[in-house]
Amino acid sequence: MTSTGTTPRRRPRRRGERGPLASTGLHAVLLLASAVAVLPPLWLLVTSFKPRYEAFTTSLVDHPTLANYGHVLGGTEFATWFRNSLVVVGLTTVIGVVIAATTGYAVSRFRFPGMRPLMWLLLLTQMFPVAVLIVPLYNLMASMGLLNQPVGLVITYLTIAVPFCAWMMKGFFDTIPVEIDEAGRVDGLNPFGTFWRLVLPLARPGIAVTGFYTFVTAWAEVAYASAFMTGEENLTLAGGLQTFVNQYSGDWGSMTAAAVLIAVPAMVVFGFAQRHLVTGLTAGTTKG
Repeated sequence: MTSTGTTPRRRPRRRGERGPLASTGLHAVLLLASAVAVLPPLWLLVTSFKPRYEAFTTSLVDHPTLANYGHVLGGTEFATWFRNSLVVVGLTTVIGVVIAATTGYAVSRFRFPGMRPLMWLLLLTQMFPVAVLIVPLYNLMASMGLLNQPVGLVITYLTIAVPFCAWMMKGFFDTIPVEIDEAGRVDGLNPFGTFWRLVLPLARPGIAVTGFYTFVTAWAEVAYASAFMTGEENLTLAGGLQTFVNQYSGDWGSMTAAAVLIAVPAMVVFGFAQRHLVTGLTAGTTKG
């Protein structure tokens, strides 16, 4: 029996259940983070459709125009920059994935002298900022005659992508059971045949992540592309963007339009690779 007017007891909160105040705060933080992430590319897209005299206005598009895109595609060397970027990025992605996959597999499956120093060396190369490496790499490329050459830029980008991707692929190959390799040897396959026919098909998520990281590294890099390539006929897309804005003038409308066009191929590649990205990024966290 309970007396009249007794305050009912509150239902105990289960473990992991958030209160109203915590839930409101969490949603507010998520909305703020979403706005911070979406606003810059959205404003870039809006600015690309504005006339030049409205580039710095805070309003939306009052007089939409495609003049910026027309100028970029017809009045600049954008097509040449795009072709140069495709050559450099394509070679970097293919060569980087091959080197990273074979290196990661070798370190994951075999024990050889110098293996541990090799992995530490790959890790140490990621500790140096780009600004420190520009001068020695520039001198090295100049001595080899690789300045203003796509090959020189490919080699430079491989020094960035391969060490990280090799570590990532090693962690992924560690999750693939060794019994698969043993079954391949029983069937008469050599180590490369085992890698190519049995292990590599199981490593598709890791290959997708490695390829996407290598692609983005080469596609969006600016410092090396600007330092090692001169002349508009040799520039890549990242270097070509700097021709629109300099210390004397700034064509922000054309620059934003070119940035939107540059982002389209990256979005397409992400669309093809996204279903493998989560699996590939989390595969090396546990071994099983």
